Amino acid sequence: MSEFSTWYKSVPQFTRYWLTATVGISVLGKLGILPVQYLYLDSTFVFKKFQLWRLLTSVFFYPTGFHFLMNCFFLYNYSSRLEKDHYLGSPGDYLYLLTFNWLCCATVGIFSSLPFLMDPMVLSVLYVWCQLNKEVIVSFWFGTRFKAMYLPWVLLGFNMLMSNGSIFAVVGILVGHLYFFLKFTYPQELGGANFLETPQFIKNYYPDTRPSGVFGLAPEGGRADPQANQRRVFGGMGQRLGN
Repeated sequence: MSEFSTWYKSVPQFTRYWLTATVGISVLGKLGILPVQYLYLDSTFVFKKFQLWRLLTSVFFYPTGFHFLMNCFFLYNYSSRLEKDHYLGSPGDYLYLLTFNWLCCATVGIFSSLPFLMDPMVLSVLYVWCQLNKEVIVSFWFGTRFKAMYLPWVLLGFNMLMSNGSIFAVVGILVGHLYFFLKFTYPQELGGANFLETPQFIKNYYPDTRPSGVFGLAPEGGRADPQANQRRVFGGMGQRLGN
């Protein structure tokens, strides 16, 4: 238990909250303590019965099983890396990333009748990490190795081959791309405005803990941290995110 406590406390703040809520709500739903019929996303209940909590519980609740464990692995792995590396010292900015991606996933989920949002949320965070670490070499099934920038598309390809649909992966990639474009590409490369500037009230509640001006620059040319130039992707991923 002491080892688990040490590991748990080492998980970055918002990744820890996200992972804890996901495991807790999913297990409680599995045990019947929380009624599953009130947890998934359904536009009828949201708009006609004002059950707005479904917009949030649909992110945290997911049917338990092998794919649920794989989702938790990707959540912990890539959310932790993103929060500890690129967003280190800027908790408010990472919270705003999660909030923006959640709102986008929820909007698409409502109009596309997606009952669970864990898959696109996880993949959207994974996509942002991959864009910020384009040159990092990741390992996949059967010893295949490629740059991180291709990982979302590899997962999408597996979705198309191994299942009867890939809407969850597509939504996650689109949401992640939208965030990266508005936060980095448009203001830094195209000279446009930064539409995703973190609101001041979030900064007041979660103030930066490192000097101003350090955060907010995407790695030039997608260069990765030279001390972390290789990453391993769990080789057992064969299902689509969302099945």
